[in-house]
Amino acid sequence: MIPEKTRARLHTIIHEADTPSGKAFDLILLALIVISIIAVMLESVVSIQVKYGHVLSVIEWIITVFFTVEYIGRLLSVRKPLKYALSFYGIIDLLATMPGYIDLLFPGWHFLLALRAIRLLRVFRILKLVHFVGAGNLLVVALRKSRAKILVFVFTVIVLCIILGTIMYMVEGPENGFTNIPVSIYWTIVTLTTVGFGDITPATPLGQFISMVIMILGYGIIAVPTGIVTSEIVSKKNSDNNTQACPDCGTNNHTDEANFRYHCGANL
Repeated sequence: MIPEKTRARLHTIIHEADTPSGKAFDLILLALIVISIIAVMLESVVSIQVKYGHVLSVIEWIITVFFTVEYIGRLLSVRKPLKYALSFYGIIDLLATMPGYIDLLFPGWHFLLALRAIRLLRVFRILKLVHFVGAGNLLVVALRKSRAKILVFVFTVIVLCIILGTIMYMVEGPENGFTNIPVSIYWTIVTLTTVGFGDITPATPLGQFISMVIMILGYGIIAVPTGIVTSEIVSKKNSDNNTQACPDCGTNNHTDEANFRYHCGANL
């Protein structure tokens, strides 16, 4: 355990974006995330990797060590570190740190450092774009409330793809590229969601007609989940959100006027 005064100071710097020190820390963090992502991208280019691979590796490890220290600091700066570790941002922070160490055991996994891009979501909180934060929270709530409807919709689409894929296999057959039902179902899914599977095209008039029906269905299907989520958004009032973070777990969905955390009652 660290002294309460030190913990509070650490919490202000690491979790709060309202203070000069907290904002400076988060901006440095964002800059390092961008540098790390660029380094990973450049390392995937063979010519650059051959010439500057060692330099890029050193940069990645310096940033990985910084993120490791920062993650430990985040755990030490809250009264309930387990709650923070299991929160959304806590899991993302851990995932952003792990690939570098996993790469020591399984070479090639360091490219997962690109997961650090998710941490750039903090920019909305840091730059006080509270409207964006509120919109993001509203979208998450809408998706959560409509998950049952979306699951039913996805299940229906899967059943439809199985039926249409089987029909296409029967109509076209192996001679036209539909060698088996799984391949036909794959073709159906790709046709339903985009513009078709380029390596396989229906040759019979009936098959071409069915493919047109599938493509038209695709446009209609796109609108269904959009309408489901939109209806949930419209039915939910947007609430005020702020960057003020809970000292226990780091949750930051509290207004400036709030004195207590709305879940656990902890002092803010």
